[in-house]
Amino acid sequence: MTTNQPPSTPRRASRPAAARAVPPAGGGTRATRGSARDKLIAAAHATVRRKGYAATTVDEICAVAGVTKGAFFHHFASKEALAVAAAEGWTERARPMFEMLPHTKLADPLDRLLGHIDFRFSMLDGPVEDFTCFVGTMVQEAYATNPAIRAACEASINAYCEALAPDIEAAIARHGISHGVGAMSLARHVQAVLQGAFIMAKTTDDPAIARDTVTHLKRYILMLFGRG
Repeated sequence: MTTNQPPSTPRRASRPAAARAVPPAGGGTRATRGSARDKLIAAAHATVRRKGYAATTVDEICAVAGVTKGAFFHHFASKEALAVAAAEGWTERARPMFEMLPHTKLADPLDRLLGHIDFRFSMLDGPVEDFTCFVGTMVQEAYATNPAIRAACEASINAYCEALAPDIEAAIARHGISHGVGAMSLARHVQAVLQGAFIMAKTTDDPAIARDTVTHLKRYILMLFGRG
């Protein structure tokens, strides 16, 4: 579904500090630090999120990374090999959301879960390619044609759910929950809502609809735990 409506909220010049805790890969700008391999992975994250996997070429990734094509093939046998490595790197890029941010220090696991949802909400700002998911974007194109990429994306998405599940399980143990929902089931639902929110934002090229979707997700979690 597409829409010709103008963006419903103005774009802001900068994103909140919490959203910058997991820094964007830089859009079309060249990577300036790190090894050639790291630069290529960062360039893949930025370019695939902006253009999609099929439309992204090795030459373009090299240009964004600021490395030669020879350096590319020194590190990766093919674009597919880079895609698999970049999916693994995406998991590491997300790790600060579970280990370093202020909400992770809260005593109540439900508050930690709600803090995580608030953090994800805070990221939904600026150009769509800056907050959408690399593996979610890539797997939509490659799931039926490239088993290696599909498996790498599955592993990354599952790693997110597995990282979120312990706080959910602890919140259930502490507060109880409606409807007999399990920790991994709810973690997967959070992931599904976020991925859907990214797709909805792409239809309008505007984060407003994604922010509304994540607001509903928080309401749902509050109701599950009897806080709604």
